[in-house]
Amino acid sequence: MGEAGDVVFRLNQQGQILFASQRAVALIRCGRALLGEPLAAHVAEADRATLKATLIEAIEAGTPCRVELRLKTPELDIWHELRVVALHTDTEQPELMLVGRDLSAQQATEERLRHMATHDALTELPNRLLLSDRIRMVISQARRSGQGFSVATVGLDGFKKVNDGLGHPVGDAVLRMAAARLRKTLRDSDTLARVGGDEFVAVLPGTHTEAQIKLVTGRLIATLQSPFEVDSHTIYVGASVGVALYPQHAEDEVRLVALADAAMSRAKETGKARCVVYSPRQGSTPEHDISLEAAMFQAVREGEFLLYYQPIVDAHTREIQGFETLMRWKHPTLGMVPPVRFIPIAETNGLINLLGAWALKAACVQLKQFEEVAKRSLYISVNISPRQFRNDKFLDVLDDAIAFSGLRGEQLVLEITEGTLMIDPVHAEAILSKMTERKARIAIDDFGTGYSSLAYLKRFPISVLKIDRTFIRDLPASQKDGAICNAVLDLAKHLDLSVVAEGVETEEQLHYLEQRGCQYIQGYLTGKPMPANVAMAALKESTYANLLPTELRQVHP
Repeated sequence: MGEAGDVVFRLNQQGQILFASQRAVALIRCGRALLGEPLAAHVAEADRATLKATLIEAIEAGTPCRVELRLKTPELDIWHELRVVALHTDTEQPELMLVGRDLSAQQATEERLRHMATHDALTELPNRLLLSDRIRMVISQARRSGQGFSVATVGLDGFKKVNDGLGHPVGDAVLRMAAARLRKTLRDSDTLARVGGDEFVAVLPGTHTEAQIKLVTGRLIATLQSPFEVDSHTIYVGASVGVALYPQHAEDEVRLVALADAAMSRAKETGKARCVVYSPRQGSTPEHDISLEAAMFQAVREGEFLLYYQPIVDAHTREIQGFETLMRWKHPTLGMVPPVRFIPIAETNGLINLLGAWALKAACVQLKQFEEVAKRSLYISVNISPRQFRNDKFLDVLDDAIAFSGLRGEQLVLEITEGTLMIDPVHAEAILSKMTERKARIAIDDFGTGYSSLAYLKRFPISVLKIDRTFIRDLPASQKDGAICNAVLDLAKHLDLSVVAEGVETEEQLHYLEQRGCQYIQGYLTGKPMPANVAMAALKESTYANLLPTELRQVHP
């Protein structure tokens, strides 16, 4: 039988009401009896065929059936789930018992959950998920109409100082107000989404000429230039805008957003409070080849990127202690594309965030497999690019990788260049301290080639220095390189830092460094970058002897 809140009906075989519970009467008729009337008359027209089919099924199958339909009430139609059971009575005619529960609360919850999954909680704007959907819709409209459109990324300028100086509640209020102003500036047919801390994306159907773009982006910049009043604070933040055009720059949603993002970064770098339209020429490297860039987006979809691992060995025993993870791109026709060609492009167009997150997670999982083979603890070293390091999602990516792989934080070394740290030292300090809270260790890659000041060694929580190959290459003959290596090793000893010498290619270099107290070696002498299966084979040997040149195997059995 039903519960207190349920509606209950007894029907004859023809679907006429023989009995209706008080709840059913109150809901449908506000007090007037329903006896003798067909139930179908009180069901939404669209659902009547479903009801009829269910009643027949319940009688013929002799088992309970369920059906969802709308019961008509004076105000609105309300979704109910009805359980239908055939009752066998004394008469020849079977009767039907229907017990129904109100689904409106459940449907409202589902609707709310759907909304939460597709909208940003702070501003109520669409999030990245819904944005992708909307862009795909606009792309198919544009294909039909033959009319282009644009995607604009809007980044607030100087928003970080609001959060740092006045706290997150004030920062959140500014973001909500900024969202409302931007929404008001755009047309109803435009989509505005929030995709990151202080970044918004606007999809502008039909906006594709230079004049149209100038007009819209000018309004977007202007609306954010007037001050924000929050809790007696008057706050000024401007905005930088980047624009990518369909179909000139890209024909899929991922690439359109990435290129608009790259153009916005360019706007910020070249003076802020301005709009930059993406141009293939704006890449930071002469090899910024638009066809190579197009191939990269394809490569991500086709899974052409892979990870190689270069052993980092103990200088004295040559036992593998860990691996540096190196990204490779295996292109079907170009073969192996070197990182120097594709990493700068990925930095410019924003793909580095996607690739970097994948590399970090995959490397952590791989380390677990390496350890199973080696039967001992190892560590993995992963390069973090400047753009990844500045991304507000970076710590989430790091947490994900650690949680997913089950590594201990101290088994993970994150390699960062000096330049990355010095772009925004205050931000760097905050992020590095959060990284060390997770027990991850920080290595300075290419030490000595980037930033001349050593003050940051005192300021930042750094664990490892990697001596760049340019200082190793001419050892032991070069006195200057020898002096630099000695100085780094001496500095590291006093600051309690580990040192890894990169690019070690000869026995003389290894011997020289080992004698001077360098603990770790990485280079072609002790192992080139290799795919995971080769690295596993190397680990099965207790030392690296099987991969040494034949003439040296006798020296290090």
